[in-house]
Amino acid sequence: MTRRSFWAWGNEDREPTPADYAAMAQRIHERYGVSLDAPTPPTDADLDLRPPRILPHPLVAELCSTDDHDRAAHTYGRSFRDRIRAFNRQFPNPPDVIAYPRNESELTTVLDWCSNSNIVAIPYGGGSTVVAGVEPPEADAVVTIDLTRLDQVLEIDDTSRAARIQAGVLGPDLESQLRPHGYTLRHFPQSFEFSTLGGWIATRSGGHYATNHTHIDDFVESVRMVTPAGVWESRRLPGSGAGPSPDRMVIGSEGILGVITEAWMRIQARPRYRASAGVVFDGMAAASEGARLIAQAKQWPANLRMLDPGEAQDFAGLDGQQALLIIGFEAAELPQGENIRQAVAIARDAGGIIDEESIVIADAAERTDATAGRQGAVGSWRNSFINAPYERNATIGFGIVAETLETAITWERWPAMDEMVRSALQDALQRTCGGGRVSCRFTHVYPDGPAPYYTFEGLGRIGGELEAHAEIKQAASDAVMAAGGTITHHHAVGRAHRPWYDGQRPDPFAEALRSVKKSLDPNGILNPGVLIDP
Repeated sequence: MTRRSFWAWGNEDREPTPADYAAMAQRIHERYGVSLDAPTPPTDADLDLRPPRILPHPLVAELCSTDDHDRAAHTYGRSFRDRIRAFNRQFPNPPDVIAYPRNESELTTVLDWCSNSNIVAIPYGGGSTVVAGVEPPEADAVVTIDLTRLDQVLEIDDTSRAARIQAGVLGPDLESQLRPHGYTLRHFPQSFEFSTLGGWIATRSGGHYATNHTHIDDFVESVRMVTPAGVWESRRLPGSGAGPSPDRMVIGSEGILGVITEAWMRIQARPRYRASAGVVFDGMAAASEGARLIAQAKQWPANLRMLDPGEAQDFAGLDGQQALLIIGFEAAELPQGENIRQAVAIARDAGGIIDEESIVIADAAERTDATAGRQGAVGSWRNSFINAPYERNATIGFGIVAETLETAITWERWPAMDEMVRSALQDALQRTCGGGRVSCRFTHVYPDGPAPYYTFEGLGRIGGELEAHAEIKQAASDAVMAAGGTITHHHAVGRAHRPWYDGQRPDPFAEALRSVKKSLDPNGILNPGVLIDP
């Protein structure tokens, strides 16, 4: 079986090929007018990690690895900054040991060893974090606890439509286990292929679906978590008014309170009916208004994506002047034709243009992979969305500085925030790269506001990418906060967002969180430096 790449998104067999690099060099030449040679990607032979500072305890030695590839692959997530450092063989602070517990008992033994010996322990799911959520801090010793061997759907409750699922299961494996029973979790973040249920819960993941049930919060029925102070498990309930929710304390805790081992999750019958449409607008403002009106009508489309003219040109094949509103519905029990027609009517009233024949409606009998959501501009965007992380691999080493950032804002403040963030990004790109491109789409849409997702790119200096990226990230994050947005909508806080998160949260809440951590993790070994200081 192929291994995960230690520097690129995905497995080693999906690392860029010479043809990928040639295509990227041509794209850079066309866009920036320069000719660059293809970089030489690193291999295992290039790894020169410091020796482990500790050896696994005899009680857990058979569960552990000190292999250089394993340690390198668990050092970083997969943000632009992570991939640049890994590509350049920069691993000054790798974890010393990677532990792979196969059950909760083995996990407890590993956690006891770390707690009793004051060894930093970092819970690790799929490693897809883009906010330095699993990067080891400076410490005397670090053990990364990889949960991916806890990967089973343990129990299905058909009556209540819920499933008890181990936290280390990757997205595709989770769905493949639910599919024979006719169910789906219906949570599909872009990192789906390389992220886990426990990681989704720990980071308050946002899925692909744009309205109504979008965050993992909406699917959690109860959570079980192992802490140095004992097991934390909430009662299975559809809802409760009994004080602050224990689940809400775990969701978004980013590994600082304990290690999530399993959860009861609300599941759904697999969709049998789909309908989709792409509505074109003269500019982003009109498309945003169309999205607002549909969201406030509370039809709850599964997909409601606004692509600004740049995104619509790059990923949906439009002319660079028009914005695109992607609308999609799906259901297990009811046809969706009337829903899509009503949503399209609202979009038309907001100035949208669409040919009635381009509305795609697929019922249970007609549905194939070539039907709803997979044709025309909508299908082009879908394919680009799925392949984007892989395509970004080929930009590493050319001097390209490219990244994404996301936020959420209420509707009345959205136009001003967009202007502030775009201006900050363009100014920073001009300073660091001599110019660049900025585009935006809505990943999620709420009745009271959108979740804008910005993409920026510029051609910097080979070897100077990290400095340029830091300046651009700082400028954009400062603008988001000044405009009243959140520093993160679905990418979590990690270490990368800490400076801005500290300003967003109430100070008394930070003190309360420190008290909870002290109670559950008295020696402060779990992912120190994330969310709060020890």
